[in-house]
Amino acid sequence: MTHIAVIDIGKTNAKLALVDAETLAERAVITRPNSVLPGPPWPHFDLDGHWQFLLSGLAQFHRDYGIAAISVTTHGAAAVFLDAAGGLAAPMLDYEHPGPDAMAAAYDALRPDFAETGSPRLAMGLNLGAQLYWQLATDPGLRARTHAIVTYPQYWGFLLTGELASDVSSLGCHSDLWNPWQGQFSTLVEKLGLAGVLAPARLPGARLGGLLHKVAAQTGIPAGTPVSVGIHDSNASIYPYLRARTGPFAVVSTGTWVVSMAVGAETTLLDATRDVLVNVSALGQPVPSARFMGGREFEIIAAGLGNSILPEDRAQVLAAGLALLPAVEPASGPFAGRQMAWTAQPRTSGQKRVALSWYLALMTDTCLSLIGARGPVIVEGPFARNSDYLDMLASLRPEGVETAASTTGTAIGAALLMLRTAAPHATLRYGPEIDGPRYLQYARRWHSLLAR
Repeated sequence: MTHIAVIDIGKTNAKLALVDAETLAERAVITRPNSVLPGPPWPHFDLDGHWQFLLSGLAQFHRDYGIAAISVTTHGAAAVFLDAAGGLAAPMLDYEHPGPDAMAAAYDALRPDFAETGSPRLAMGLNLGAQLYWQLATDPGLRARTHAIVTYPQYWGFLLTGELASDVSSLGCHSDLWNPWQGQFSTLVEKLGLAGVLAPARLPGARLGGLLHKVAAQTGIPAGTPVSVGIHDSNASIYPYLRARTGPFAVVSTGTWVVSMAVGAETTLLDATRDVLVNVSALGQPVPSARFMGGREFEIIAAGLGNSILPEDRAQVLAAGLALLPAVEPASGPFAGRQMAWTAQPRTSGQKRVALSWYLALMTDTCLSLIGARGPVIVEGPFARNSDYLDMLASLRPEGVETAASTTGTAIGAALLMLRTAAPHATLRYGPEIDGPRYLQYARRWHSLLAR
């Protein structure tokens, strides 16, 4: 294969990337905002707009480079209702809509416990099962219109190939719908009356099917071009390291969500009240995970700030113990329900950016501790370019911090689903030149303030 086209739909942006099969570099990238439309019947994503964007991009990439295969990765907590003609039986709900909370008590009476699913109980529609329950109850005709339900990566796969599937990594993303220990649907699927409706679960790296003739005619890509089953985006980030490593390690995938995933973790009792969950890898294996909305928190606090940070800003933050306490985004994460607070007001934008970056590192370290992470920590995504974040995290993780050589781990991981022999990029060991004891003292003070 020469080039893999990767459909990469994140919570913030929809992206189409072209990955070189030999170098695993992105040759071309186009994006569009993943805007939420207001409804009716509920806030939803512009799937039709994304599809036109993707068709145009696929045609352009094939003209310019040639496309040998297509892979798909998307955010989790999402599924699509399809009617018998293959159209939408209902718009795809935005998981941040609070509608499902109105039926929380009734849903809680149905959902399996954490021991069966590894899914913590989350707000809004972050549990996919809660979304489906609320949508079916809110729209009484929806069940009759529904021929099949597919998890989100497989919606794009269905449009490309006509084949129906779900994938284990998307079902394993705090959905309440999957039993990661037994590798099968949870008891909730039957309780919701969706047995045989929720599309069969497959491994992400399997071949979903070949490109439909009608899509070939629209894009110029040959009919029958292989398309992967597709994968949840955080699990796409960890997949390259599953291919390359044998010992314990953790991956921190950063974006709108900061998701920490521990492979070969210490056996520890997972606390479902701390936004800890059991993800499912591309290989179908349970992976203890924890997350918080770190990218969203960064955007909230850093809005309007410049990028300039002076050396004295760091020194003054350390000397004053200036710290940001959780949670900036209080609906999720290990400190859900708390309201953010500053120990003192930052005097400069540089001080604010430093304290914000250290806060994000301390939150990440908390997540890693909650899931019993061992071995080096690999950071991929935007935070891998934030030296203040890395400095603090490295001071707290004695087994080392590494950064992904590529800043596009999600797209690369998805491309690797179609490349059986390609070697993932090596990581870069992060070697900070910092006053480690003072950083540790800062971290201890942060935790002591939380304990009060």
